[in-house]
Order: sequence, then C-alpha cells, then structure tokens
Amino acid sequence: MIPASVQPRQIPATWQQELAEAITQPAELAAALGLPLEALAALDGADFPLRVPRSFVARMRPGDPRDPLLLQVLPVAAERLEAPGYGPDPLQEHTAQRAPGLLQKYPGRALLIATETCAVHCRYCFRREFPYAAQHGEGGRWREALATIAADRSLEEVILSGGDPLSLSNARLAALGQALAGIGHVRRIRVHTRQPVVLPSRVDAGLTDWLRASPVPMVVVLHVNHPNEIDASVRAACARLRAAGVTLLNQTVLLAGINDELTVLQRLSQELFDAGVLPYYLHALDRVRGAAHFLVPDERARELAGALVACLPGYLVPRLVREIPGAVSKTLLTPSAAVPCGGA
Repeated sequence: MIPASVQPRQIPATWQQELAEAITQPAELAAALGLPLEALAALDGADFPLRVPRSFVARMRPGDPRDPLLLQVLPVAAERLEAPGYGPDPLQEHTAQRAPGLLQKYPGRALLIATETCAVHCRYCFRREFPYAAQHGEGGRWREALATIAADRSLEEVILSGGDPLSLSNARLAALGQALAGIGHVRRIRVHTRQPVVLPSRVDAGLTDWLRASPVPMVVVLHVNHPNEIDASVRAACARLRAAGVTLLNQTVLLAGINDELTVLQRLSQELFDAGVLPYYLHALDRVRGAAHFLVPDERARELAGALVACLPGYLVPRLVREIPGAVSKTLLTPSAAVPCGGA
C-alpha cells in the first residue's frame, strides 16, 4: 500500500512542480513511508542534503527501512566516517577540464556539465562535492565550452551531464542541442540522465520534440540500479523516448546491500529490456568521500558478472567496469569463470 503522502493523486501534474516539491527532510521521508524517524537512523543536516521526488518515494516499500530505493537516497551516519582511498574527486576530474564546464577524459568525446541540478541526490554520487560554481566561465554558461568543441575536430561526440541535463528547460536544451548540432564534426549527442527514472513526467512533449528533431543521432543513457525502480510510469517514459528515435542504454552502479545479488541484477537486465533499454555498464563504485559503505569487493563483483554471463543472453549482460583516472577508456573487470546459473 502506498502511503497517503505520496499517493499518485497528490503528485504534482508537471515535472517542474514535482521537482519543486521533492522531499528534502528525513522526517518527511519517514512519515511518507510510515516509518518512525529513528528507524531510518538518518543523518540530519548532511553536507549533501536529501532530495527525492515523491513519485520515486511511491515505489519504495512502506514500513521497510532496508528498501533498496530508500537506501540509495537516505543520508546516514556512515557518510561521516573517514575511509582510506576515498576523497572529494575520486576520478580526478579537475585534471580533465579543457574549458569551464567541459571535461575530456577519453579520445574523441567530451563531457559538458550542462547544469548542477539533479532531481535526486544519490548518496554514492561521485560528483557530490564537484565545484559546479566554477564551471560557468566568462561571458555566460557554455560559450567557452562550445568554442573549444568547435575548434577541436577530433571531438565527434558530446556527452551532456551534470547534475542532470534534463533539469534544464526544453528551451535551453533545444538551444544547446542546436549549438552542438551546428558544429560539423559532432556526430552524436549523448545525454546521461536519471530523470526519466526518478521523475518520469520529465519526458514530456517538449523534450521528445527536441529529441525527435535533432539532426544528429541522440543517445540517452539512463541510470537504474534496481528493478523496483521500473514501474509503469518509467516504462511509459522509455516508450516515449524510443518513439522519439533515441537509442536507450543503462548504466548501473554496483552497490552493497542494494543490488549485489544475482537475482536482483538478473531481474534488472530483464526489466530494462522489457522497457526497451539495453544494459550497458555495471560500474564498480567510484570512491567518493562518504560512500565507502556501498563498496562491493572486486572478487564479489567479478563473481556476479560471471554468473550473469551464465544466466543471461549476451546482449543482456552489462560490462563490469571501473573508471580509472588517466586511462584512455573504462577499465574492464574480467568476470570470474561462469558458474551454473544460480551459483553466485
């Protein structure tokens, strides 16, 4: 049963309203889930504050303090524990900056920080301490970044990231997309977003019109970590994106206590495919400060990846990878030898 405070009839009609009315206090989240606040053991006044849309809360299990969706967004005291090897910039993105708001980590593609805003604050986010205020540059956001892209013919793909780029209005997205499409050597635009998952209403007519009208191919990479995140509203949002002609992929972060079980990952790949989304990457945790309690050891990660190979057709098996600063691509973590399905 969905708690009264997150009943669908009470969820605002537009994505802008829902974004504005996201839950930001642990006590409100506890009340929405029918839990006493002490059952959450929440960290109040966290440096990286709670933020979660009500439509995502509606997919959490009422009365369950260990719900896998809840654990992704709930600030807890473990975030304050110091852990060796964890820091504010685990991917050393400061070394990849080519212009304000423009990062290049790999050959042939660059990442544009479109906005600092997200609909949800995921506790394991590797950019939870990112210096967004320094990314705007002189003379307006994106100007220097776009000029840098235009001057470098080796850049064939631009990745819109953030924050979440779909936090921008459709008008701003269209303006940015038009500017990128006007650069002759840009062959693809990739959008990395969690909004169609946590805020499915964001996939509105204006967004799909922009995607459909793009003169360059559009790739939308979603971020789904658990099959319970996928409900009818998410499937409908994915259907609208597919109808707009985009390629839909998914990235998952492997998280202890959330999705580090074979049955969960297997069901996730199947649910994604049923929604028209191909599994793409299964990421090892980026070691950002405050996220050590989510770490899945490499041995366990490789075991799970090997079991997925045994249990699923190849196109449903995401590649297990780690991002290593300075490497020319994501680093593949070789799965353990495949065991009979169900052995992990």
